[in-house]
Amino acid sequence: MPTRLLLVADTHIPGRARHLPAALLRAADAADLIVHAGDWVSEAVLDELLGHGEVIGVYGNNDGEDLRARLPEVARRVVEGVRLAVVHETGPAPRREQRMDAAFPDTDLLVFGHSHIPWDSTTPAGLRLLNPGSPTDRRRQPHRTHMIVDLADGAVTAVELVAIDPE
Repeated sequence: MPTRLLLVADTHIPGRARHLPAALLRAADAADLIVHAGDWVSEAVLDELLGHGEVIGVYGNNDGEDLRARLPEVARRVVEGVRLAVVHETGPAPRREQRMDAAFPDTDLLVFGHSHIPWDSTTPAGLRLLNPGSPTDRRRQPHRTHMIVDLADGAVTAVELVAIDPE
């Protein structure tokens, strides 16, 4: 059985939404691990997600001292043999793959946020880069989003970008 991850970032509550979407909370309940790539804004979002499962997360540029006291800038964990790292910002899209290869040489999967733009690419060195977008603030994207990722036997076996319908 694979390990199922829920990837989320840039919730920006209460600035962009009053609460997490029900579809995201259902996905959290179905996940083995919730991964949040920063810009929670409210510490209550972290506490709410912890009520739905195990969370690995980082703080983002919009997070205050309360979240920075509880979360690292970069989080790392080995899950199903996959070396996972989480960070909020990776800089501009041009040359992202090359920069991340240099910054995260001992990583198989890097989850990031900040742009609110879903991203799925693989670097020249084989590092998988995933940005789930935002479940609350689509900006210029067609939908609010999160990702579901399956890991098994040392590999990413499935990635699904999930569009969240307005509630």
